[in-house]
Parts: sequence; C-alpha cells; structure tokens
Amino acid sequence: SAGWCQQEEVCSKSVINSCGDCIRSGPHCVWCQQLNFTKVGAQEAVRCDTRAQLIARGCPVEEIIAPENLVDIVELLLSHRRAEGYPVDLYYLMDLSYSMKDDLAQVKGLGRDLFRALNKITQHGQIGFGAFVDKTVLPYTNTNKEKLEKPCDQKDQQCQPAFGYTHVLSMTKSADEFGKKVSEQFISGNLDSPEGSLDAMMQAAVCGEKIGWRNSSTRLIVLTTDAGFHMAGDGKLAGILEPNDKQCHMARNIYTKSSEMDYPSVGQLATVLEKNNIQLIFAVTKNVEAVYKELSKMIPKSEVGTLQSDSSNVVALIENAYNRLSSKVTLSHDNLPDDVRVVYTPMCTNSGPPGENEGVCDNVGVQEQISFKITVTASSCMTDKSFTIRPQGIRDTLTVMLSTTCDCQCENPSEEFHSHCNYNGSTDCGICRCREGFLGQFCECSAGVKDEQSLQQTCRRDNGTVCEGRGDCVCGRCQCHTTESGTSYHGEFCECDDDHCEKFQNKQCGGNGKCNCGKCECSDGFEGSACQCKTSQDGCRTASNTVCFGRGDCECNRCKCHGGYQPPNCLTCLGCPDQCQAKNCIECQGFDSGPFKKNCSEACSASIRSNLVQKFSLSGKECHRKDSEGCWITFKLDQLPGKDNYYAEIYDMRGERLHFIVTE
Repeated sequence: SAGWCQQEEVCSKSVINSCGDCIRSGPHCVWCQQLNFTKVGAQEAVRCDTRAQLIARGCPVEEIIAPENLVDIVELLLSHRRAEGYPVDLYYLMDLSYSMKDDLAQVKGLGRDLFRALNKITQHGQIGFGAFVDKTVLPYTNTNKEKLEKPCDQKDQQCQPAFGYTHVLSMTKSADEFGKKVSEQFISGNLDSPEGSLDAMMQAAVCGEKIGWRNSSTRLIVLTTDAGFHMAGDGKLAGILEPNDKQCHMARNIYTKSSEMDYPSVGQLATVLEKNNIQLIFAVTKNVEAVYKELSKMIPKSEVGTLQSDSSNVVALIENAYNRLSSKVTLSHDNLPDDVRVVYTPMCTNSGPPGENEGVCDNVGVQEQISFKITVTASSCMTDKSFTIRPQGIRDTLTVMLSTTCDCQCENPSEEFHSHCNYNGSTDCGICRCREGFLGQFCECSAGVKDEQSLQQTCRRDNGTVCEGRGDCVCGRCQCHTTESGTSYHGEFCECDDDHCEKFQNKQCGGNGKCNCGKCECSDGFEGSACQCKTSQDGCRTASNTVCFGRGDCECNRCKCHGGYQPPNCLTCLGCPDQCQAKNCIECQGFDSGPFKKNCSEACSASIRSNLVQKFSLSGKECHRKDSEGCWITFKLDQLPGKDNYYAEIYDMRGERLHFIVTE
C-alpha cells in the first residue's frame, strides 16, 4: 500500500521578547505562560515553539497560548451579471502606411455599418478615430524633405506627410461625423515594415480627455494593421534613448514626443490598458496574425481577428471579437499585501480551474448571473491592510480590508508585585515585568547591589567582548541593540543578526526564506545556502533510478559527489583504489582459498557478490592477479549503486603455476 507522511510543524523564530513576538513569528509558533517554565539564566524565547515541543518540555496544555486566527481564511462570494445595453466607447485606430491604401478606401464607407453593429450591442455607443504610421526619423522614415512631405509613390497624388500618431476624431454618436472625418484622411508612408502602433495605443489609452472616454463605459480600441510593431529598445536605432514615460503628450491632436521618446514596452502598454479598463481588438491581416496572437497572450482582455486584405470584413470581425471579450469574465486583484494568498473558485457553467492569480468564467450569456468563491488566507499578523478585486475591463472594484487579531490573551495574576518576580514586578504571560530600579529575569537585581565585574563576565562569550559589542550587560544578561535595518541582534551574547545571510539575485535568501542568525531557513519547496533552488531530485536521478548512484548527495538538483567520484552523476572515481586489488575476496569466494578463507562471508559478502563463469558478460577491464597459491585468477568487477558495492564475474579456471602468461 502507498505510504504517506505528515509534514512536521516548525516554528521559525528570531527575536522573541514577548508572547506577541512569538505568535507573530509563524503559524505554528505558540507560547508557554507557565511561571516556572524558563530556567534561571535561560532566554525567555524558549517559551516560544511548536505545541508538540512545548508539551515535550513539560508545559501543561492549559498553559499554552495559541490564538486561533494566526492563519485566517476568509471566504467571499462575489456575484456578477452580464448587463445588456452597457455603454460602449470604440476607438478605431488605423495604420495609414502605404500598404493599407485599399483598407482606408474601404473604411471610409464603413461609418454607418460600424454604428449599426454597435447598436446591436448597445444603444449607448460612441466611436472615435485615430491614425498612425511611425516615427518620422531614420531608419523608420525617409527624412528627405520631399519624402517627408510626400512619402507615398510619386504617382499617388493623395498622400499626407509622414507622421507618428494623430488623433482624428473624439468619441461621437454621429455616424455622419465619423464618415466625414475618416473621408478626409489620406494614406502616408514609411521605410521599414514594423509600425509605431504601440506608440499610438499608449497615447490613445492615457489621453482620456482628448479621446473622450466615458467613466461608465466599456472601452475598446480596435487596431487595424497589416504589419508588426516596434517596441521598447528599437528607438536606439535612431538614437532615441529616453524611455517611454506612459504620459499623454498631445498638442493639436498630434503626438509630440514621437521622435524624442522610445516606444513603450509590451508590459508598459498592458499595465496602462488594464489601469484604464481598455480592451483591445487586433484586426490584422493573415500575414501577421500569429504575431498578434502572441502579443494578445501578454495583454489581458484582448482578442485577435483576421482582417481581409481590403478590410471588408472589419465590422463582422469587431462584432465577433466584442462578443468573445464580453462573454469572458476574468476576476483578478491588485496591491495584494505580503503574506496574503487569494484563490478564485469560479462557480459557473464554463468555469476555468481554481487559481491564485485569476478566476475565469467563459461564454457568459446576457443577464446570466455567475459567482466566484474567493478564499483569502493571511499567514502573518496585519492591521488595516487592503487590496482590490475587479473584473478585467470593467471599472467596478471591490476593496477587501484585512485585519488579524494576534494579541496574546494571557491569564495574568492580579498581584502588582508577584513572588515569582521577587516581589519587584508583575507577570505578563509568564515573564516578569520589573518595577523601576530592578532588573534581571526575575527582577532579582537591583542597580549596584551585585559585583559589576562578575555580572560582566557572564555576558562574555569565550572571554570575548561584552555582548559581542552589540548590546549591554544588564544584571548578568545581554540586552541587545537594534541593527541598522531596525531589527534586533539576538542570541545569548547578541551574536546573531538577521540582516546578513547569503543573497541570490540580489535578494536575501533568494526571497524564498528567512534569515536567522546568518543562515537561511528556506520556505517549503526550496533549498540551498541562499534558498536559490527549488527542491527536486530530477537532475540527480540515474537510468537505474538511483540518486547519484548512492555515491553523493543531491543538492540544488545536482549531485555533490563523495570522495573522488565525479559529477554529473558520481559514476566514476578518480584516485580511488584499483578494483583489481579485491583479489583476496575473489579468491575466497571463487576458489575457497587465500587469506580470507576462514572468514570470507564476514570480510567480503557485504561489499562483493560474485559468480563463477566460463565466459564474461560484463564489459570493462579484466583483472589478472596471482593468488596465494601462485596461480593466475581472472575476473571482472561491476560497481553497483553505493560506495562499496560490487558484482564480480570470476573465470572458473585458474592458470597453472608459472605456465599462464597474461598481457595487460
């Protein structure tokens, strides 16, 4: 039957001066408030450990303080109904490079069709229009003066000067106005194939007042193009080094920083679109469809549709893409505090799997109500922390406030001056709180009463510096100072701090563990001196399903071989004794003679098992040695997993004395 083991509970504690410090250290840390639990001279931190450890050291169960809500799991139920007739703002952003000439001619007559399609979705629709080509500098655009003025083919008379991004029409409900403005547009041109579409989308997203986005609408950008896109870093080709700042730079409806600021990165664009609740529809030709599908994977709430070569299907494409976007509800969160975990469980007909980053319900019909169960787990103490949950592409948000109760509710004696504290202080969760003028674990010290030199000596480790120079010796015990980072030195002699552990990728303990007294204590699933490795033995397993052939340890998914065994899997050994030196065991096992004859099983069976053969089946080196009787014996050894573990094949005939010649 399959076995199982329960993971051992561990209390990873650092600086513990009170019950509150203890229970904040981790979900398995509890406190013993028994008055006489701490031995004289011991740190009060021994009161803090797992429940099992405290009971094993003699703390009565009724004296253990363990608040119930150290790990607090809260379940929320969020309902959502897909609305009918929700306001929609659609911004048509068109590539006007020369290859889109046929498409522009088609779009000039699409105004009423676009509004007709929008009216199927909502009675509160608006449409805007913008155009882009690329930055008007080399190597993207020919900067010859005549070519800047007319970058198209010389035969084409209707050609507008080169430009980066132009906002043509703010949101309008008028199909006539849309048609009029679009009809005034002409094709332009540039040199290279990728265009400045990311520049245009960034400005369309952040220049809300100019575009006319409404606060309560579903916002869509429809990008039509037949080419790829430039992105962050490409600006270096033109000597443009200033990173994109995600700000609006529009004057007279023209992007003014086109030739001064680099293209945005995909990550910047995705962040801005999500912040402004804008959804993207990529209406692109077949030749670049794969490129934009990859881009869509990195931008939440975006869809890709295949545009016919002259854009004649753009209306149907937009309608279908919108239906896909609006029928898929994705719930996610922002500004999640540290030590808080969120799991979304969709409760709908077409639900995605439960997940920590998002919850998804697909193919949601109009007026269909769906629900999400949201489980929030806090693994540490916190007060008035918050984060937001919202459906992607919708402005509505839910703010979740988090507070945990991590104070110890101890049953303290009522005496102001308790006998446990030598009548010089009161008890608080088992610890003495001394009145002014008294010090010590049990308030046993009064300033100037004890010999100062003897008190100082107890604060020296190996006759070294008092409290390692990191604390003060008070009544024979070190009271540690605060480190530069604001934490405290700790340990009996203040020898420990939690600020100087090994780093990985510039993070202490790789961000996957806690630093305790200069050593990393790794979280579950991580290992290594800097918690830099995920716990795994896959890279150490051999074809025989052993780990490092039993001759090494698997550390960070790599074999750390013992002795002279060599990586990667500790198969071979450099500097190990010659295997042929095992002739004494071979002689006693094969021919019942030699120095091990009387104790052969005792001396050899643990390391070598053998068979007599007439023909070798093992590969590798043949060993030829004279035995104790002067005869030649021939054998082969195969090392099995483990350090001293061999299988031998022994040729069943021994060579005659002085007449058996072997060449090696």
